[in-house]
Amino acid sequence: MHIFRWAIFLGAVIFTTPTYAARCGGDFNTFVSAMAAEAQAAGVSQAVIAQAFAGITQDPAVLAFDRRQRGTFNKSFEQYVSTRVGAGRINIGRQMLQRHASLLSRVEQRFGVPPEIVVAIWGLESDFGKGDIGKMPVIRTLMTMAHDCRRTELFQGELLAALKIVQRGDLPLRDLIGAFAGEIGQTQFLPSSYIKYGVDFDGNGHVDLRHSVPDVLASTANLLHVSGFKAGPYGEGTANFEAMREWNRATIYRKTIGYFADRLVGR
Repeated sequence: MHIFRWAIFLGAVIFTTPTYAARCGGDFNTFVSAMAAEAQAAGVSQAVIAQAFAGITQDPAVLAFDRRQRGTFNKSFEQYVSTRVGAGRINIGRQMLQRHASLLSRVEQRFGVPPEIVVAIWGLESDFGKGDIGKMPVIRTLMTMAHDCRRTELFQGELLAALKIVQRGDLPLRDLIGAFAGEIGQTQFLPSSYIKYGVDFDGNGHVDLRHSVPDVLASTANLLHVSGFKAGPYGEGTANFEAMREWNRATIYRKTIGYFADRLVGR
């Protein structure tokens, strides 16, 4: 998830997360034990819990990064889009539209989201899977953030969702690698979104948002579809622009998605 998107996301969901029982702060190992009990109560197997939590330690780099991201975002749309949507990214995006035309057509038929929107998000989030999708162990990242008392309920929920990704067999623990807030894959899904919106579009029995382009593009479209996106215009002031709030609540970011999508198809 792009840093700016993550900052906006936090403000939007902090008041809607369910209540979890593990007490934040205090001794880290005590907290880990409490989260193990929470995970077991949520239906995660002892084997997955033991493997995921073995030798786990806090990651001070995660907390340091999080504290640096707490400021306001004050670029204009013109300033922001100029750093995110250049000629090179547009050209590669057009190549992706052609290379994956059949797949994107099937995605559009099923979810009603046009190829240019899906590819624009893919490009902004990870340079079409070729950019930085994170190198940090997701379980360690989320345990660190859950132990920190500022947004413990949010991250306790994300931690349980990450364990369920492993339990479902979507990703092995060694592949559960992500960014500084636990975002996973080529369009940077938080674990809860991975569980809620992930689609096995390549039909192999697993939702793999790190390696499977069909799963990545279909899951991205499914998130928008479930949020109310329908065939039609997506510019500011439209129903689809509002539907994209589930992807990013910041107007400037949604405008950038639309701008990029328009450039991809020559509008």
